[in-house]
Amino acid sequence: MPIEITYLGRNCFRLKGRDGSVITDPCPPDSGFSLAKQSAEIVTISRRDDPGYSYAEAIGGNPMVLDAPGEYEIGGILVTGIASKRSDGQRNVMFISEIDGIRVGHLGLAHNVALDDFKGVDVLLLPVGGNNALAPNVAADLMTKIDPSVVIPMNYKVAFEPLPLEPLEAFFKETGSRPEPLPKVTVSRSSLPQDLTVMVLEPRG
Repeated sequence: MPIEITYLGRNCFRLKGRDGSVITDPCPPDSGFSLAKQSAEIVTISRRDDPGYSYAEAIGGNPMVLDAPGEYEIGGILVTGIASKRSDGQRNVMFISEIDGIRVGHLGLAHNVALDDFKGVDVLLLPVGGNNALAPNVAADLMTKIDPSVVIPMNYKVAFEPLPLEPLEAFFKETGSRPEPLPKVTVSRSSLPQDLTVMVLEPRG
């Protein structure tokens, strides 16, 4: 069964599979993004000390909130949290969620990534806008080293975003790709592309 990936803004995605949904790094109203009415079984928080990426109270359904390293199994969904230390000394938690046989890696606000932790992920949710995470050129280099099937950029500048992030165009200049935005993407084992493919999702509330 395919999983459905929807982009909700900044680092926030909804990963929906047969066994439930995971929402990552929910963003607050002052981000300019609207989460509308979202519910999930699991919410992952990469930076619990950053209110711009940890608005878990917006998510209904009494979800399990994961904000620390460890291995978790909730309702048939496997989640692994991996700690990484940022250059500012703060802890960032990266997550790999395995839903219906698809491994989705979410880097949070990473500055440093151990490649071994993410080898074998099928879909990589990658911060590309610099400022508080990976710069566009660093993100592009990391993407090719991890070599997943699908890369979906996150945490980049849009018109109403108050944070000083780089636009998606800066990442495209590094990768040479310029995919058309999609409202959502569905991924199954049989539909994964053979070669690394960048997909851009339109943020939805």
